[in-house]
Amino acid sequence: MASIFKLGRDKENRRSPYYVEYVDHTGRTRRKKGYTDKSLTMQLATKLEKDAMLRRQGLIDPDEEETAIRRRVPLTEHLEAFEQSLKRKRNTEEYVGKTTSRIRKIITEAGFEIAADIDIESVEQVLIEMLEAGDIGHRTYNHYVQAMDSFCRWMVPKRLASNPLHGMQRLNTEEDVRHQRRALSGSEVAMLIQSAKESGETIQKYDGELRARLYLFAYMTGLRRRELSSLTPRSFDLKAKQPTVVVEAACSKHRRRDVLPLHAELILLLTDWLPELQPDEPLFPMLAKRKAWLMVKKDLERIGILYRNQDGVADFHAAGRHSYVTGLLKNGATLPEAKELARHSDIRMTMKYTHVGLDDQARALASLPRPEPPSDDDLNEGITQESVSELVSDWSGEACNSLSPTDTVFRDEQNENPGENRGCDDECLCLSSVGDDCEKWRIGDSNP
Repeated sequence: MASIFKLGRDKENRRSPYYVEYVDHTGRTRRKKGYTDKSLTMQLATKLEKDAMLRRQGLIDPDEEETAIRRRVPLTEHLEAFEQSLKRKRNTEEYVGKTTSRIRKIITEAGFEIAADIDIESVEQVLIEMLEAGDIGHRTYNHYVQAMDSFCRWMVPKRLASNPLHGMQRLNTEEDVRHQRRALSGSEVAMLIQSAKESGETIQKYDGELRARLYLFAYMTGLRRRELSSLTPRSFDLKAKQPTVVVEAACSKHRRRDVLPLHAELILLLTDWLPELQPDEPLFPMLAKRKAWLMVKKDLERIGILYRNQDGVADFHAAGRHSYVTGLLKNGATLPEAKELARHSDIRMTMKYTHVGLDDQARALASLPRPEPPSDDDLNEGITQESVSELVSDWSGEACNSLSPTDTVFRDEQNENPGENRGCDDECLCLSSVGDDCEKWRIGDSNP
C-alpha cells in the first residue's frame, strides 16, 4: 500500500508538495514527488500502484514503456546527451562540433521535435534543398547523412526502437568533386622549400625558415596538419637503431598511437634543431589554427607554380600528404607499404592519394617490352620424339615404352569420349605397353 506524506521540514507549509512512497514491480521502494493537493497526490499513488501491479503480471513491458517515454523527450535533450557521449570517447573538439552542428541543422530545418519525428524522406528533402541551392556538395551531403545516422544509431535501443535512417543512400562523390587535389613532384617540393627559405616574408606568423621546415616535414612524414602541430622534442627518438616519431592517439585522426620511421634527411635536421627547444615546446606553434594553404599558395606563386590548375589544387594537404604517398609509390614502395606508412585502414583510401599523370603512364608504358618473333634456335628447340618419350616415361614408369607413330590410341573413333570412364574405357588401348604394370598405370594413375 502506497503512503502519502510531506517531508518533516515542510509539514507546516501548505504550499509544499506531498510525496508518494510505493513498491515498484522489481520489489524496490520508490519515492515520487506529488502535488500540493493531497487528493491529486492520492490519485497519483493509485496509478503508480496499478502500473507496478501490471508490470509484475507482465501486462506492461517496462523496457517498451521506458522507450516510449524517451521517444517523447525533446530531440535537443537527446542531442546534448549524444554530444557528451562523443566527448567521453575522446573525439576531437572539431569532430564533435561539426557532427553536432550538422545534426542540429537537420533537426531545425526538418522541424523535428521528438525522436519519433525522424524519417528518411524529411532528412533527404532538407539535404536536397541544400544541394540544389549550392550550399553543399555530394561529399558534404554524405557527411550530413553520416552525422544523422550515427545520432540515430546511438539512440537505439534506449531512446528509439530502431534506426529510422537505416538504408539511407549516400551520393557518389566522384560525380561532384569540389576540391580536387594534385600531388607535387619531388622537384616541385624542393622548389617550394627553397622559395620559402629565400622569401624573407612572414606568412601566418611563420617565417621562411620555419615554413621550409614545415613543408619538408609534411612531405617526408605524410603527417596531417593537426598531427604536425602536436609534435614536440618528446615525440622523437633519435637514439634508437631506427629513429622514430610518435603521434599520440589524442592527436591522430584514427585515435591510435602511431610510431613511424624517420627519413635520414629529417634526422639530420632534428639533430641540430631539437636542442634549441624545450622538451614540451611545439615544433610548429599553433599550426592547427594557421591557414597553411595560404602559406603554400604564396610560396608556390613566388616561383611561378600554379596553386590551382586543370589537375587540381596544391594546398598544404596536397603538397604534403598527397605528394608523400604518390612519391612513395613512384619510388618503389608497394601498395601495402604505402598503406601502412600513410596509416590508412583501407588500401582503397591509399589509392585516392596516388596521383599518376600522363608522363608517369608513358614511363610505365615504355618499360613494356616489344613483342619479338621467335629465333631459329627457339624453333629448333620444339617438341621432339625424345621429349615426348621422356614425358610418357615420367607418367607410366619403366613398364611403358615410348609412343611410336604406329601406336593406336582409340580402336573406335566414334567412341572418343565415353562419359562413364573419363574418356578411356575398354576400347582404349595401352600406349605401346607390355605386361600388367602398364595395365595398372592405365586403370589407376591416368587422369587422377
